[in-house]
Amino acid sequence: MKHSKQSFAGAFFWLIGLTIAGASNAATNLAIGVKHPEISKHVVQIMEELHYAKPRIDNSLSSAILDRYLDSLDSNRLYFLSTEIATFGRYRYEFDERLRSGELQPVFNIFNAFSARTEERVAYAIEVLANEPDFNLDETFRFDRSELSWPVSEAELREIWRKRIKNDGLGLVLTGKTWAETVEILTERYARLAKRVTQITSDDVFETFMNAVSHTIDPHSSYFSPRNSEEYRIAMSLSYEGIGASLQLREDYVTIINIIPGGPAQVDGQLKPEDRITAVGQGTGGELVDVIGWRLDDVVDVIRGPLGTTIRLQVLPAGAAPGSPEQLISLVRDKVKLEEQAAKSQVLDIPRGDHDYKIGVISVPSFYQDHAARSQGDTEYTSTTRDVTRLISELKSTKIDGLVIDLRANGGGHLSEATELSGLFIERGPVVQLKETRGRVQPLDDPSPGEAIYSGPLAVLVDRYSASASEIFAAAIQDYERGVVVGQQTFGKGSVQNLFSLDRIMREPGNGQLTLTIGKYYRVTGDSTQYQGVKPDIQLPSSIDLDRVGESVRDTALPYDRIKPTRFRAKQSLDDEIQKLEAQHTARTITDPNLNYLISDIAAFKIIRDVETISLNLSQRTIERENLDKQQLERANLRRVALGLNPAESLEDLSSEDTPDILLEEAGRIVADMAALDAAGKLLTQLN
Repeated sequence: MKHSKQSFAGAFFWLIGLTIAGASNAATNLAIGVKHPEISKHVVQIMEELHYAKPRIDNSLSSAILDRYLDSLDSNRLYFLSTEIATFGRYRYEFDERLRSGELQPVFNIFNAFSARTEERVAYAIEVLANEPDFNLDETFRFDRSELSWPVSEAELREIWRKRIKNDGLGLVLTGKTWAETVEILTERYARLAKRVTQITSDDVFETFMNAVSHTIDPHSSYFSPRNSEEYRIAMSLSYEGIGASLQLREDYVTIINIIPGGPAQVDGQLKPEDRITAVGQGTGGELVDVIGWRLDDVVDVIRGPLGTTIRLQVLPAGAAPGSPEQLISLVRDKVKLEEQAAKSQVLDIPRGDHDYKIGVISVPSFYQDHAARSQGDTEYTSTTRDVTRLISELKSTKIDGLVIDLRANGGGHLSEATELSGLFIERGPVVQLKETRGRVQPLDDPSPGEAIYSGPLAVLVDRYSASASEIFAAAIQDYERGVVVGQQTFGKGSVQNLFSLDRIMREPGNGQLTLTIGKYYRVTGDSTQYQGVKPDIQLPSSIDLDRVGESVRDTALPYDRIKPTRFRAKQSLDDEIQKLEAQHTARTITDPNLNYLISDIAAFKIIRDVETISLNLSQRTIERENLDKQQLERANLRRVALGLNPAESLEDLSSEDTPDILLEEAGRIVADMAALDAAGKLLTQLN
């Protein structure tokens, strides 16, 4: 299975800018709520009638719903036995009819069993902690069990937990904690786990199950309970304070989902999506408090604080195994500055022989627009296209030789901004095609046809986190042969969602809302951006694993397909030019110290990321950590020496240095190559 798994407790708690509704207590033995039957009936009806895929919720889908629901509760196979899973199988082909009738008590029966098993596992964990483990034994722990079968016996499950507890303890011992301190921390951690489950409400259970239903159809359709509907509204309001990150609880880890443009985390640049927060410290020297196993809102409470104060986050990097070396990141709490979300420019000086090329860079963190101001007739409303138009004018006045549009980590935004921004670089024609649920295809044209405001060498820099509107823009530039796309294959999010208020449909409050996929985007060539994204003309190295991030990772993602191309006129083919540019880029990967360092660093991290088991031997783990640090220092020093710098004596010596944006610099070099080729072509034309 390829779908991205989430733990129950973190299934759909939205947190942007570190705000969340308070938790409410509930009895462990939960039952279906009064409103749940009618909500269930309406959700099924809406999905079958309005979803783009026109799903039929039948026996086949019912079976998949059960599997997904069980994964949402116990994705790592740590609580249920295979015999219990077999017992739940009696519901396998019932959920289609139960959703239509609203008879969903089996959903709560399964959860109540999970709640009881959690209490049992925590009790066993506390029991295990009574005796210090032998860290000299040659044992290993498999931390990701999501693709394995459920344990067949209580003895097997206890052995899994024993090793998990030993690994948790070893991770703390490696940080210098005594066994007594380790026991205290882990006892609190496991107690929080048990408490967290008792605080789950019937609405939480219902929401998780309904999302098992919606995500079985596609990953972008979701049900939000009344409480989380309000959180979603807050998330979309742009009233952010804190570190500027969207968080979610996955398994026992609070995980970074998105970095908000303009927030402290984005400005600092160290925190990445899929990083996991393991400890939080207040100020520059406050004690690091272990937060593994905490409720999401409890973690928020310790991260929240007065603006201008420092918060320290101990982070397990994305993809790294539990117990791997962690990173310590210091951030200053602040409001997310809307002005920081706006497009920004800079100029790169690229030396080339006897000529220095000036390459303009415009970084676009999102496709934003002050829709309210625009609808009210405000002629000075803020938008991506307006800001980029101004920045291009300023850059042209400095006599730039080429331009890079940086869309890395740009998750999308307003569709109209994607079409309008594309219109700055093409003269006229359709930008994207939209196919709706009922099959109607609508081309969306450049809204301002006429001469492009910039016609020079152009590259669009993308990565795996470039999605939606970013993909529309990059695809248009590529299809019109207006420039080259460089970087990494994009996310592949080519679907369109609409928000349905169940309060409005059911004509009473307290029902939540439904986000439903109602369309797909297609390129002017007829190719969908869904699933496969936009493939770059020139691929740059990246640490982001395509097999772990992106639409193709999600097992229920809508497929790639094609429709008829629409009429458009591309410029002269860039195939020959791209071949030359790629050859020059390849040559630099051999000789450039920064590119060499990046490639070697990515290769080293991939080895760590692909590890499935981890040693439970203290000496072995210590040696492994020391070797990782040594190898990292060696890679960094190879780069430093090649650049004519003195080698660093320790990793600490490197922490204060500014790390260059290697990929942006290479994108600038590619555009400089384009400018040089253009100049050579013009000279040849003149000579002929």
